[in-house]
This record gives sequence, structure tokens and C-alpha cells, in this order.
Amino acid sequence: MTTTLDMKNISISFPGVKALNRVDFQAQTGKVHALIGANGAGKSTLMKILSGAYGHYEGELSINGELIHVRQPADAKKYGIQMVYQEVDTALIPHLTVGENIMMDQLVNGKGESGWIHWRKLREKSAALLERMNLSLSPTKQVSELTLAEKQMVLIARAISNDCRFLILDEPTAPLSQAETDELFRIVRQLKQEDVSIIFISHRLPELFEICDDITIMRNGELVSKKRIADTTQNEVVENMLGRKMDEQFPVRKSEKGMVLLQASSLSAAGVNGANITVHAGEVVGLTGLVGAGKSEICKALFGESKVEAGNIQVKGKPVSLRSPYDAVRSGLVLVPEERRREGVFVSESVRSNITVTTLKSMLRAGAWIDFKKEKETAVSVIERLDVRTPSPETKVRHLSGGNQQKIAIGKWLLAEADVYIFDEPTKGIDVGAKREIFDLITELAARGKGILYASSELPEIFGMTDRLYVIYDGQAVMEKETALTTEEEVMYYSTGGK
Repeated sequence: MTTTLDMKNISISFPGVKALNRVDFQAQTGKVHALIGANGAGKSTLMKILSGAYGHYEGELSINGELIHVRQPADAKKYGIQMVYQEVDTALIPHLTVGENIMMDQLVNGKGESGWIHWRKLREKSAALLERMNLSLSPTKQVSELTLAEKQMVLIARAISNDCRFLILDEPTAPLSQAETDELFRIVRQLKQEDVSIIFISHRLPELFEICDDITIMRNGELVSKKRIADTTQNEVVENMLGRKMDEQFPVRKSEKGMVLLQASSLSAAGVNGANITVHAGEVVGLTGLVGAGKSEICKALFGESKVEAGNIQVKGKPVSLRSPYDAVRSGLVLVPEERRREGVFVSESVRSNITVTTLKSMLRAGAWIDFKKEKETAVSVIERLDVRTPSPETKVRHLSGGNQQKIAIGKWLLAEADVYIFDEPTKGIDVGAKREIFDLITELAARGKGILYASSELPEIFGMTDRLYVIYDGQAVMEKETALTTEEEVMYYSTGGK
């Protein structure tokens, strides 16, 4: 029997902004429903209301026409509503086992009258759930030893351990390889067959059209469109998201290669095995390969975040010793990391503080006191330059959308005037409109003579944005070519270990 969940006239406000305005949303069991919109459209906010994270909303929720009361996560779970967030690490306890993390709700709430936890039963139940999902994970393995994809599967297993009828997946494929994505889709299809409703939030349109039955599109906190996937197209979805015709995805660039700004020779570090990388002024250089190939590890070694075990690094022809990110920044190297919420921004601090954190010394008055007026003016100039959508410079970064958080992660380094900008998966989890803004910014930096190292597993971005590329496999640069002189097929061949 189909179960229908309705959200009607949902509105919610935060200080300085109305995030949702009378939004309707419907999901049914046995279907996969795409929820999409530009960053800041309100889709995550809507799902946080459904999952009980935000309780101060207006409007009604009902299941099969009967009103339900959802004001906190426990309420949502009572009705079989579960959400798996994009930042999987924040939802798991690394020093506990897979089984303990899967059965976390039972550990917290499931003690018997005696106050004892039945560990054997918990392990058996977690093992049964893993078997049901056809996963070969051991319930006794520590979560700290898992890959991102495996951690995500653990969270899904936790969700369905609670008689889940409506499962919300927020950007679930962002950190996954193609093989891992295929495995996730297998589980989604299996849950669909078991009459679970999956609400799928993603910016990757091809996979939405592959896995989903229906699609709801939001823009600026309002419902724009709801259709069957079979009755729309990717271009129509993008135009509904943006409210305008889609321009060319990538900006037109004129490459004027200058002096060598960065040269890494026989670089070895954690996950890096004798890599050779060169970046010229005015050049966008791609690092590509499969997930886990070593792209991020190279970026972190160049930024002084991981210890260089062998090889050498030169900036503008001079050898540098990068024992920490501080050394890297002093040498003219900056990094916009892949995991922006954990490594790129301070989510509990204001937009103003995040933007000026790298240049606080220039904000001092009398050598000791922060000139808050100057700091605010500096932050506002960056906010305006990057079109950061924020109610105020004082808004906490955690309240902003992923795309706006990414702009802040980049914006703080614009003030530092570095020589080489290292971008690690810079468009992860952001929509097509925000992607184009990031692409334009990178193009502007290259035109000003900055060197850009652009690490991405998204081949269309590598081919659309870079002048030259390195294919990374097992921590090594196994192929180097001008981007215009290679093909996606050749890149994939070397990415998978081809000789």
C-alpha cells in the first residue's frame, strides 16, 4: 500500500532572511523523488524541517491525510522519516564499531529495564542489516577505518534500522567514485522495491535522470515546478533552477602562460609517490583521476598540511620548505580544500571573521587592536565582489548554502594575494549557477597572472577549465598533456592504471 507524505504551505524565517515561503512538497513510498535547486533555494531547509532539525516553521505535515507533529528529530523518526546528511563524518562516532554506529539509536534509547545493553543482539541486528543491503562490512570494524562511501552506507543502514519509510539523502554521491555511486544506486533501487520513499538531493543532473521518478524544483525559497522525470529535460530543469536561460557552462579563456610559479619534483608524502607537477603564471593546470588516486594528497602536501618525505618544491625558482600551511601561505601557496565545512571555513563564526581571518594583521590598529570598521569594510567588499548571498556580514557561516560557503572559502584567500591557488574539488555539492561563478573567478585569477592548480574528478570541468592536465594514479602523475591534445577516453585509460 502506497503511503503519501505531504508538506503544505511551509514557511520559515531566520534572522534577516525568509528561507521558505509557502512551499508544498509531496513524496510517496516506492518512489525516488529528486529535490533540486540552486544553492540557497531552500531545499535543504525544507528537508531539515521534515527531519525535525528546524521546529519553528509554519505550515502542515501529514501522512495519508492525517496531520503529524514534527518539531524535533525524535518526532520525525517516530513517523519513519530519516535523513542522511552530506557531511557523513559529523554523524558518526569514529572510535566506535560499524555495528555500534548502525544501532546508535538503540544504544541511546534501547536499554532494557535493567539498564543493560544486549551487545550480542545489537551485533546480530547490525549484521542482518548489512546482509540485507548486501554489504560485506564487518560489524566489528571501527568506523575510523572506513572509506567515505562505506561510512555513507553505515548511515543508510542506521536509517533503515528504525523502520524507515521516508529516507532523505543529501548530496549522497558527492564524495563517491563511479563504482561507489553504482553501489549506492543499487541500494536505492532495492529500498524502492521494499516500498521506501527516497528523497534525493543532488546537483548532478545525469544521475537524477537515471535514478529518480519525480522531480521538485525550488528557487529563492519557493516551489517552481514539480514533474515526472520522464516529462522534462536537463536543460529545462537548469532553466527552472536559475530562472533564466542557461549560458555557456564554461567561460572563454585566453591563456597567456608566463614564468614557472610552482614546481614539485619527485614529491613523496602520505598518499603521494614521486609526483612531478609544474604550474606557470596565467595557467590553469588540472589534476584528475579516480576518487582515492592521490589528488587531494598532492594538494595537501603542496600546502604543507602533510609532511613531505622526499623530493623538493620550488616557488618562483626558489626552493621552499613547507612544514606547515603557515609556511605555504608565506611562500605564496594557498589551498581551497575539498571538505569546506571541516577544513575551509569556521562554520560557527561570522562571514566577516571568515573572510578576514587570513589578513588580520593588516586590520590591526596601533599594532594590537583590530580595526573593526576596516575589517567590516574589507569583508563587505569581498561579499559584493563574489556576490555572497548573506543577510549580513555578521551571519554565521553555517546558515549559508554550500555555494556561498565555498565563495567564502575562496574569498578569504583573495585578500592574501597569493601566487598559486590550489583548488581541490571546488564545485563539490554546488549548483550549476554557483559553479559558473566559481569558474569565472578562477578565470579572473589566471588572467591576473596567478597560477591555478585545479584538482577534480569531474572530467567535463577538467576539459572545460584547464590548459594542461596531469592524470594521477596511485599517487603519481602518470600522464601530462595539453588539455586540447587529449580525450576523456585517454584520461580514463590512464586513470584506471593503463600504461
